[in-house]
Amino acid sequence: MPVLYVIATPIGNLEDISLRALRLLREVKLIAAEDTRTTRHLLNAHNIKTQLTSYHEHSKRAKLDYLLDYLEKENLALVSEAGMPGLSDPGYELIVAAIERGISVVPIPGASAVITALVVSGLPTDQFLYVGFLPRRKGQRQRLLSSIVDEPRTIVAFETPHRLRKALSDIEEILGDRRLSVCRELTKVHEEIFRGRVSQAREHFSEPRGEFSLAIEGKTRAWLKFQERS
Repeated sequence: MPVLYVIATPIGNLEDISLRALRLLREVKLIAAEDTRTTRHLLNAHNIKTQLTSYHEHSKRAKLDYLLDYLEKENLALVSEAGMPGLSDPGYELIVAAIERGISVVPIPGASAVITALVVSGLPTDQFLYVGFLPRRKGQRQRLLSSIVDEPRTIVAFETPHRLRKALSDIEEILGDRRLSVCRELTKVHEEIFRGRVSQAREHFSEPRGEFSLAIEGKTRAWLKFQERS
């Protein structure tokens, strides 16, 4: 029976991909890609000529049946723009639909911005809460933050450059001036990892550029003691 290969791709540096992933990207006849331009750049770097078809937020409904029908006959590789498909991207719908049809779904692990940002944050890594991209609208973002104000685990989130400063302001207002790590452009040429308090991050990133991953301190004893001293 055909297989849907869920393949992790680099989050920046093109060398961060496994030999198994490269082999499968060569062996399949079709790759469903969130961003065909990004994926073609990756394939060209490794001299892979496999055909691409787009599968992104705006095409996922139109393409879903086509890809499921394709999987009745042939293996298919699924890749996101960066990292592991299915996390904050439309790959989730295809994975669920394939499982419901009894199609074998095989993960090919690799780079992940979530885990990368967490392990370099300097915050506890034994447990964490991933909340994806913070909501675009202020009210929705503040409601989300209010719902996790008592969360003891490290919180990991993504943010865009044009919303970063607003998000940091809401984090400081609702969660307090906690410790956090702000990772910019992970594994890329201009990679930057900032560690400090939320207020310090707001001051540091006066003109944010690039993609951001945040790891925020949970409501721990260390945070409560800091509040008492403040």
